[in-house]
Amino acid sequence: MQYTHEVEQMCCVKKGCNHGPAPIPQEGAWTQSTKIEDISGLTHGVGWCAPQQGACKLTLNVKQGIIQEALVETIGCSGMTHSAAMASEILPGKTVLEALNTDLVCDAINTAMRELFLQIVYGRTQSAYSEGGLPIGAGLEDLGKGLRSQTGTLYGTLAKGARYLELAEGYITKLALDADGEITGYQYVKMGPMMEDIKKGMDANEAVKKHTGSYGRFADAAKYIDPRHE
Repeated sequence: MQYTHEVEQMCCVKKGCNHGPAPIPQEGAWTQSTKIEDISGLTHGVGWCAPQQGACKLTLNVKQGIIQEALVETIGCSGMTHSAAMASEILPGKTVLEALNTDLVCDAINTAMRELFLQIVYGRTQSAYSEGGLPIGAGLEDLGKGLRSQTGTLYGTLAKGARYLELAEGYITKLALDADGEITGYQYVKMGPMMEDIKKGMDANEAVKKHTGSYGRFADAAKYIDPRHE
């Protein structure tokens, strides 16, 4: 290490007390983190690309500074799905610092990684107060049965009103309207569980019937419409 002439000529003044960094909550304990390997936790957050035309929800499970699990979900841009495929291979095995300084192909994924890095190193993780943290695979459990992302898709126009296309329950097949033409409920198909049964050999029509449900005052409707074609 080099010093300027001015610094070399200075006398030495002793440093006072050193309390170290403020402790952060991590996996049910308070940790004074000084190195990347001191960082652990599971958390998720979102990022967006520069023109804000696409977004990424990123979930990371970090153990002793190393990413053990990554879930990458994207909306808005078709090219992002291929970027996410590459990111899912790139992220596991890297330290959170390496991942922060790695090109994850898509700007939205890079932004999500930046936001998660800040959450993790400041102790703002989902597992901050969970003793021992969450096991590897906890990120996948967010997807539920059938392992599908919960993406809401809804559309509306001033002239024709709202159309529910996909909600947390599943793929919307019918909207229920009352006598005034207002939405009172909907019928849906749980796509993940349905596909699981079809893969096990169940007839497709039977699987659709088994996994069809409704919400709201669906049975009392004056009229039913297909939100995609009516």
